Amino acid sequence: MPLTFHWFLPTNGDSRHVVGGGHGTPVNEAGGDRPPTIAYLSQIARAAEHLGFEGALTPTGAWCEDAWLTTAMVSQQTERLKFLVAFRPGFVSPTLAAQMASTFQRRTGGRLLLNVVTGGESTEQRAYGDFLDKDARYARTGEFLDIVRRLWDGESVDHHGSHLTVEGARLTQLPDPVPQVYFGGSSPVAGEIAARHSDVYLTWGEPPAQVAEKIAWIRRLAEKENRTVRFGIRLHVIARDTSEQAWAEAARLLSGFDQETVRSIQAGLARSESEGQRRMLALHGGGRDGLEIHPNLWAGIGLVRGGAGTALVGSHQEIAERIEEYHRLGIDEFILSGYPHLEEAYWFGEGVLPLLAARGLWTRPGARAAAAPAQVPFAAAS
Repeated sequence: MPLTFHWFLPTNGDSRHVVGGGHGTPVNEAGGDRPPTIAYLSQIARAAEHLGFEGALTPTGAWCEDAWLTTAMVSQQTERLKFLVAFRPGFVSPTLAAQMASTFQRRTGGRLLLNVVTGGESTEQRAYGDFLDKDARYARTGEFLDIVRRLWDGESVDHHGSHLTVEGARLTQLPDPVPQVYFGGSSPVAGEIAARHSDVYLTWGEPPAQVAEKIAWIRRLAEKENRTVRFGIRLHVIARDTSEQAWAEAARLLSGFDQETVRSIQAGLARSESEGQRRMLALHGGGRDGLEIHPNLWAGIGLVRGGAGTALVGSHQEIAERIEEYHRLGIDEFILSGYPHLEEAYWFGEGVLPLLAARGLWTRPGARAAAAPAQVPFAAAS
């Protein structure tokens, strides 16, 4: 299976410096350098589409713009690019979410992917009126996805669960195609939900040995459910013509933060309820020494940003080798980002993707479509 690459839409703002935010940390001033206007986000999306990325992840939370509305607008400025929309099940009814996804598919020609985010921070959840604890949120997510998938299958759904109740729920128009569900989480209950409901299990960029353990864990759980799950990884990237140039850029990014700022951000992240965030913090321990935790895998981003905190850093050739290393473990999809997102998309797209294509690991999405049997256009079928 050819590798799939997605880029990232920075709906919290972009900059030549690291833009913080997420998991209880505020967006820093750098986010105002390039505000997340539709014009700028569309520029990034068109660049990603041109370079051969399959889709673009859009985050969710109080620290960024709403993902559904933003991607609906940006989709009208692109032709092929898919949108991996992150959303939280507790904030909208499952019937409405299934209907929104169905509408999105019809209005974009089937370009929606869904990243289900249960929500790791109770303080932020309560701001939206959600007062469940973490385990209960995951249980609700399981009920939510069960209802949504049944609706997408054309069923009329009656569900009386511990957290959700619907009666006579049904979609008048089904999504075509049914959106793929992406799901991440490192806690035991997250693994169970992923095994039952996800099409793609996502992990943040941990060293290969830890990623291999996660893949084996989810595979075992999925086998018990008689399901097969694909695997993806979320990473930042700094790719340059030479390794020296890449590491110099990594050092420049980190030099923009003094030690007191790092300490304050780390104190905030330490209060996170997310097991994935805890694992990110453990990779660097809050210090600036020993941040290359595996060849070309740098934990420096996690010192100043919540969520995904590691980056692939190196020459184009080195980055291609690390991607192939993760692929050998079972990773087929890569969700990447870099500061600033417009320029870094070109560094990776023009420097690394051709090397992966030469190795037979990647095929440009348009070329894959051209090689497939002819199909009736989506618009004609609706």
